[in-house]
Amino acid sequence: MRRGVIPPVTPGFTTPEYYHRIGRILERGKFDFVFFADLLAAPIRFGDDITEPLRRGTQATATLDPSIVAASIGAVTQKLGVAITKSATYFHPYELARIFASLDHITRGRVAWNIVTSLTQSEARNFGHDDHLDHEFRYERADEFVRAALELWSSWDPDALVLDKKDGVFADPSRVRAVDHDGRFFKTRGPLNVPRSPQGRPVLIQAGSSNTGKDFAARWAEAIFEIDPTPEGRRAYYDDIKSRASDFGRDPDKVLIFPAFIPFIGETESIARKKAAFHNELADPISGLITLSVHTDHDFSVYDLDAPVEDVRVSGTQGLFDTARRVANRDNLTLRDIGKWYAQGVLLPQFVGTAEQVADQIEESFNAGEADGFMVSAAQTPGTFNDFVDSVVPELQRRGLFRTEYTGDTLREHLGLGDVTFGPAQRLQSAS
Repeated sequence: MRRGVIPPVTPGFTTPEYYHRIGRILERGKFDFVFFADLLAAPIRFGDDITEPLRRGTQATATLDPSIVAASIGAVTQKLGVAITKSATYFHPYELARIFASLDHITRGRVAWNIVTSLTQSEARNFGHDDHLDHEFRYERADEFVRAALELWSSWDPDALVLDKKDGVFADPSRVRAVDHDGRFFKTRGPLNVPRSPQGRPVLIQAGSSNTGKDFAARWAEAIFEIDPTPEGRRAYYDDIKSRASDFGRDPDKVLIFPAFIPFIGETESIARKKAAFHNELADPISGLITLSVHTDHDFSVYDLDAPVEDVRVSGTQGLFDTARRVANRDNLTLRDIGKWYAQGVLLPQFVGTAEQVADQIEESFNAGEADGFMVSAAQTPGTFNDFVDSVVPELQRRGLFRTEYTGDTLREHLGLGDVTFGPAQRLQSAS
């Protein structure tokens, strides 16, 4: 095989060195942050069996707690943000607020919370529940969860920690408040026993794709992670979220949309296409359907692989399945085709070519109103990140599309988000 066609893959996802290497590569590339998804259960939805996920090593079969990973990466980097996923369904606001306030201190203001409501019945069973919460109900519950967490993060004023040795004052009691949150779903007295952190609270990230999810994202999120394989879908999502943010009285420019893509980069276009073809050909349809079953909380093992994708209702990520079904109907794809496509990268578009050609695709997508920035997903780790940082980032910098140096210290500063807020956005009422 041609040397350099396949970027190197480093095993060892259970070791700190694996994550330290990724963090250092991305900080060298001046990335805003590294992002970690998370699930709270092994992927058993497909056929109600763990055997094949374990054999094939599908997504979330074995993972580490991302909050521990975040602290480890923060210790070996100086500027790179760390965004991690934590569920608003299976944790309590006090516990989560304490974790993120601590992480924000440990990273000196570089942490973000990807808010999820959890997807699957298997997660519910791991936490002692027979059934997963209904889609609409869990977003209603998550809304109060975020409100309670914000109250806890704001329970210490920025100057409450005095540390005055001369007068023997540790903290000013008048600047620390009880929360006394007593809501429909959560009750917490407070105050938080972690002082105000460098950012005040984590940057809030979300990935709403259903109608309810997009409203939740437009109300709370400062950055939104999106998956859509088509330019028209990305443009529609971008316009929709910005409009919803305006309806909540928010500045749309402070609600950042980050669609994801997978780059395949080569010294020539031919080499890049060989990389992509090799990767895509290795994709296993069953592995893809195992992951799709997890994301949608729907068992796709009971369907004919060679039949068209059926119109089924899923309880998990509804928007993602709607996207898959839309493209399947357009291109006459079977369920096997969808499984293979999903295994290639969870519906992510692929940007293929030389560094200049990949930069062209990024620039075109940005200028077409599809994105405020991008999430770079790796086909091979750390090979993809090395290729992107070594070749595409310098090209984007030459074009004036990306920073050449960090100009701030916190993740909020990297993203240009301005001052932190602690209250919810309120939907504006139209005059009748």
